[in-house]
Amino acid sequence: MAGFVFEGLPKDHTMRHKRSIPNRGFRVADQIQRDVAELIRDLKDPRIGMVTVNAVEVTADYAHATILFSILIGDPNECEIALNEAAGFIRNGLFKRLQIHTVPTLHFKFDRTTERALELSALIAKANSTRAKED
Repeated sequence: MAGFVFEGLPKDHTMRHKRSIPNRGFRVADQIQRDVAELIRDLKDPRIGMVTVNAVEVTADYAHATILFSILIGDPNECEIALNEAAGFIRNGLFKRLQIHTVPTLHFKFDRTTERALELSALIAKANSTRAKED
């Protein structure tokens, strides 16, 4: 039967093995954020200082997760390199904790948001002090 067509199904219909769960991506990202933060504390690499996991962005297919982090003390570039080297170890720890079929490949990126916020605050303070001197 060449040209057999299912009646009543739209052309872009895809078969899913489960019903779509609302906000699942956000909940998975949130759980990954908590678990990765705990797993990072167990790392012994001296290049990894006091790391704060700011956000986790997970792709729709859960294949990749970008983990945005900041550090209190240390070199951000060295810390990023060390975390990406330890990504396999951390991912293995996630396998044991998460109850999802696919645990994403982890990619660590230094989050410059806090750094930029401090720079902007300093600029605003400087502008306000110059304005006060002029008045």
